[in-house]
Amino acid sequence: MNRVLVTGSNGMLGQHVSLALEGKGYEVIRHIRNEVDLRDHAKTQRFILATKPDAIVHCAALVGGIKANVEGGKRFYFENYLIDHNVLTSAREADVNNLVYMGSSCMYPANREHALRVEDLMTGPLEPTNFDYAMAKLAGAQLVSSIAETDNVPWRNLIASNLYGPGDHFNSDRSHLLASIIHKSQIVLANSLDEIEMWGDGKPKREFTFVEDLTLWIANTITKLKELPTYLNVGFGQDYSVLQYYQFVLQAMNLNVEIKMDLSKPSGNSRKLMDSSVAKSFGWNPSTSIHEGINRTIDWYRQGFKK
Repeated sequence: MNRVLVTGSNGMLGQHVSLALEGKGYEVIRHIRNEVDLRDHAKTQRFILATKPDAIVHCAALVGGIKANVEGGKRFYFENYLIDHNVLTSAREADVNNLVYMGSSCMYPANREHALRVEDLMTGPLEPTNFDYAMAKLAGAQLVSSIAETDNVPWRNLIASNLYGPGDHFNSDRSHLLASIIHKSQIVLANSLDEIEMWGDGKPKREFTFVEDLTLWIANTITKLKELPTYLNVGFGQDYSVLQYYQFVLQAMNLNVEIKMDLSKPSGNSRKLMDSSVAKSFGWNPSTSIHEGINRTIDWYRQGFKK
């Protein structure tokens, strides 16, 4: 295996997957959204047939934080469904035998207090604030699973927790929790404000994994996909409340301000910690602590690479 296509290579995850694979000596084909629109089946098909990759790491997706998901309506289902359908069916037509599909913890039922296992998928209602995105990811994962079984190929679903790190989206509706907190905290610092707004009551818990931990493991595992189960959780293994994440960032930025709750805004899913114990038997061992990861992300953000 020499040539690996990374879809969505201009996004945070895709960027780091590409760098990790290149660091292992692979020839990486970087897909950039502005060059090939994966929502267009004919263009996607031509692109994959022309590049003839030995493997694909499918990272491309329309993503957003809670605000974007609430306001985005059916777009998060429609566009992600199109992207996944076009990439996956084109990959089969091109006889791509190795594929990693990047799933999301939002695929799991909402408000489960125990650590989520693969067996929990499709056993309860999804979180309403990202229902459309979750449904699209479930559909994509099922197509991967069906092709893997029908054609006996090592196509695998990696279900990741929330990710953060250098290259994240900070100042747009695409921002997820930690990136949004960092951006808001920088505004507070720059303007000498005495408070920072937090949506909801801060009680929901979230699991965040430093992106480089995940992408290095993917690069080390890309030749061993046959050994993996069809679905595999890859999360940090510990979660913290939204309020704690605010406190972590404020502490890292030496800010002593009031955290003001906006209870008119949704708090979101109460918890979605994943059980990643199976992945540990395949070498999964995220080593970047939440405090180290936050500090490294803030350092990158402050260098001026704002998105």
